[in-house]
Amino acid sequence: MKRRRLWCTVLAAAYLLGVALSQTTIGPSVTNTTDSGNSSLTTVLPPACSAVNTSACAACLPGTRYSNETLNCSCCPASGLCVSPGDCLPCPRGHYQSLAAQELCLPCAQGFYTNSTGSPVCLSCQPGSYTNATGTAVCKRCAPGYYTSRQNATSCEPCPKETFCNTSSCVRCWGCPLGKESLQSASTECTPCRPGMHRGPEESMCRICSVGYYQIKWGQEKCDICPKEHYCPSPDVYPIKCPNDAFCPEGSTSPGYCMETFFRKSGETCELAPVTITLLVIAAGMVLLLVILLVLRRRKETDTELAVSRAPLLRKAQLPGRVYGMAWDAEPVYAGW
Repeated sequence: MKRRRLWCTVLAAAYLLGVALSQTTIGPSVTNTTDSGNSSLTTVLPPACSAVNTSACAACLPGTRYSNETLNCSCCPASGLCVSPGDCLPCPRGHYQSLAAQELCLPCAQGFYTNSTGSPVCLSCQPGSYTNATGTAVCKRCAPGYYTSRQNATSCEPCPKETFCNTSSCVRCWGCPLGKESLQSASTECTPCRPGMHRGPEESMCRICSVGYYQIKWGQEKCDICPKEHYCPSPDVYPIKCPNDAFCPEGSTSPGYCMETFFRKSGETCELAPVTITLLVIAAGMVLLLVILLVLRRRKETDTELAVSRAPLLRKAQLPGRVYGMAWDAEPVYAGW
């Protein structure tokens, strides 16, 4: 290489000296002799630029290319002069060239980039970034709510339901914490469960509290059972104090009342009122009296039936007799007074 550069320098010096001395037009392999007193000077001129062998210049390195405009590395501005061997143009950002002595740079493919000039290779877009164009100098970050866990990605995927991503360049999406939910895809945040609802470890979304439970706070993972001596008509309201004339066991949704006329409250249950007891005693007495009457009537009917059945037998057992000329069994005859 040094010998080639030295040869180029010698040719350049010879060329300039020849022009100054002889004012001869440059041509390919021209020899010019000039008389100077008793001696003569012979100058060998270099060939024209079109005749220069490009192999005399160094090949462009990978990541660079020849310039057809400046003719660097193939021909020099001065005719026949190779002043800068190996002087090539670097590939711009987003382009690369992996081979030596090439005239073109190649654009980076989708999913790849290079942010430096003269690059021999392109780099892969890392997880959380992407590029969907060729010749890219930088990769784009995934927007909040989107992610990609792959290298060389050409797009980002939206976070599925029940997950979220609140930053850029997400490699994955996170599940919503307990007490919160995400009902849409590409969510950047989770919404807390409103009062009256909850989301526990086994639920994928907020659910209404069960009957007899309540929850008055936002973003809770469980509901509380309605306390004793209170009732909870709705899961999103605070428990209401039970009235004095009602009873409310744990988990009540409404107060329990006794029948005002026949029952009264006694602790957590209802008991018979005095008037109810009196009515029951009277009713029991009436039922007992009715039973006694039915028994007596039945007995009377039984005696009557028995007397009727015995009557023919009694008549046969009597002996016939006469009283004043009449038989005993004859019907009495009244004289009319």
